[in-house]
Amino acid sequence: MPRRTATLLASTLMLIALLCAGVLIPVPYAEMSPGPTVNTLGDHDGEPVLQISGRKTYPATGHLNMTTVRVTGPDYTMNLVEAVYGWLNHDNAVVPHKTLYPEGQTAEQADQENAEEFSQSQESAKVAALNQLHVPVATQTVVGSVVKDKPADGRLHAGDVITAVDGTAVKANTDVAKLVTRHKPGEKVVFTVIPAKDAAAAEKKGKRPTAGRKQISLTTEKADDGRAIVGIQAGVDHIFPFHIDVKLADVGGPSAGLMFSLGIVDKLTPGNMTGGRFVAGTGTIDDKGKVGPIGGISMKTVGAREKGAEFFLTPKENCAAAAKDTPAGLRLVKVDTIGDAVKAMEKIRNDDTQGLPSCSTSGRS
Repeated sequence: MPRRTATLLASTLMLIALLCAGVLIPVPYAEMSPGPTVNTLGDHDGEPVLQISGRKTYPATGHLNMTTVRVTGPDYTMNLVEAVYGWLNHDNAVVPHKTLYPEGQTAEQADQENAEEFSQSQESAKVAALNQLHVPVATQTVVGSVVKDKPADGRLHAGDVITAVDGTAVKANTDVAKLVTRHKPGEKVVFTVIPAKDAAAAEKKGKRPTAGRKQISLTTEKADDGRAIVGIQAGVDHIFPFHIDVKLADVGGPSAGLMFSLGIVDKLTPGNMTGGRFVAGTGTIDDKGKVGPIGGISMKTVGAREKGAEFFLTPKENCAAAAKDTPAGLRLVKVDTIGDAVKAMEKIRNDDTQGLPSCSTSGRS
């Protein structure tokens, strides 16, 4: 066999061997890529994303799109070839697996965590939107979680409304721990509660729950720091004056909060917030309307622009990262609160975009 042919054959076989090895060699990475976007003013899978009843609503057109990032699952094993391809793909990001999934976290646990964050983001989005519209939202103290094998396990349940402890009315969730720790470990403490099922039935009607009230006596035990505890985390639940529901399956995490809030404000307000323009965005939101940063900002701007977005509402803390690689034709708009976002939308609607707060690589507008 001629030397040149032998060398070529050997090189080809070596390349094949390297490719096979790359496919077989697992690497501890995960991939993030642009995910789908959904118009909060429109329909998804045949039904409105935002469904409001018990309050007058108004037609809303244009786009207020929430954006997502598609990620490989916690059980997915990436090989070396896939990792290299991801690194070379401008629109994707390959990151250490533990960045997205803590060590030991199962797929079920990851899904549960994402679902809980998404549910909480919806709750905060509703509160922030109604606060922006000066619509009062009542609150009540509930059992947020119960610690396994502690005194409350099996006696109190997540969602139970706590109205009193030892006969003293509970006015804030912080009152619960204060009232329990007045006791010494081993003493009895009496909770007055309304079961979660009865509370949920009342809340569907927009009323504060009163039916089903009962008393439950628990024996406290000693915590590591010596305090008396029963093994619950008290939380806050909101009682909305009318029904607001978000119909969006297969989405997790908290990053759609801002766009849900704006969609709710638009539907409850005369006129058209978008002016028919295509606006997308992202950002967590808390009850007070503060917009928080999210992950995967560059992939969200890519996904938004691919769908036709002209403007992208960007959390203040994500501005510098987003500005480093903004897709052509997409204008970043910096927001820090829902109030900022509403003002920005007013400028966009009126085609007065010169004064819109923008993003820069330094984080300054």
